[in-house]
Amino acid sequence: MNKITDTESLSKAIRLHALEMTHRGKSSHIASIFSSVDLLAVLYGRIMNHDPKNPKWPDRDRFILSKGHAGAGVYATLAEMGYFPKEKLKTHYQDGSDLSGHVSHKGISGVEVSTGSLGHGLSIGAGMAYYAKLEEKKYRVFVLLSDGEFNEGSTWEAILFSAKYKLNNLVAVIDYNKYQSLGLTEETIGLEPFEKKLLSFNWIVEVVNGHDHNALENAFNNILMDKEKPKAILAKTIKGKGVSFMENDPILWHYRSAQGEEYDRAKEELRN
Repeated sequence: MNKITDTESLSKAIRLHALEMTHRGKSSHIASIFSSVDLLAVLYGRIMNHDPKNPKWPDRDRFILSKGHAGAGVYATLAEMGYFPKEKLKTHYQDGSDLSGHVSHKGISGVEVSTGSLGHGLSIGAGMAYYAKLEEKKYRVFVLLSDGEFNEGSTWEAILFSAKYKLNNLVAVIDYNKYQSLGLTEETIGLEPFEKKLLSFNWIVEVVNGHDHNALENAFNNILMDKEKPKAILAKTIKGKGVSFMENDPILWHYRSAQGEEYDRAKEELRN
């Protein structure tokens, strides 16, 4: 498909959709969604090979949202890209809707796999990438993870596996907003020195501002040139990015949605 140069406008649209979706359904995780929106916009707009008119195209790049609770962001991205009508987003988290709170592939064009139980996405992605290499397929696999998922042993097992089998077609995109649930990731289980740990496991790593679209595109292009190793984008992000009173306030904005005056204020900020 043709690439989108104006991914900034795409990000704005995704954030507005996600705000509205979580507002209507009174669902959670808006701050976690907002930290990953720019990653989604750049991946779908500038990096991945995919075709909304042919979602089962065999050579499409695969995308897995390991942090499944940010599903509204993926649904909004897919709708903006043309996988299904934007009107469908209004059903998010409603009774009987197939747009569930945690991302689901059932009946949803463009979603490869349902997720929500954290720590499994990279393992699934490694399996897909390994199969692609065995069958000499040309597609890449991109997995968007939360930093908190690196508390899980299964994530590190996937990292070891991917390095052993030189899965150069696998890219882990890490939403490093430094919060998990209601507290700091570092206070739960420290990850630093994060980059050095990934490098020591024989991965290619690029550390980048996760909200700078041009820097993200350059980082993706840099690591994708390597033909030997699995790759990681360590994206430094802000939880709640885009709405001033949501940014870095996980206690309020991890498990609730914007209602009333807060919703109006958030929408106004996102529109400007």
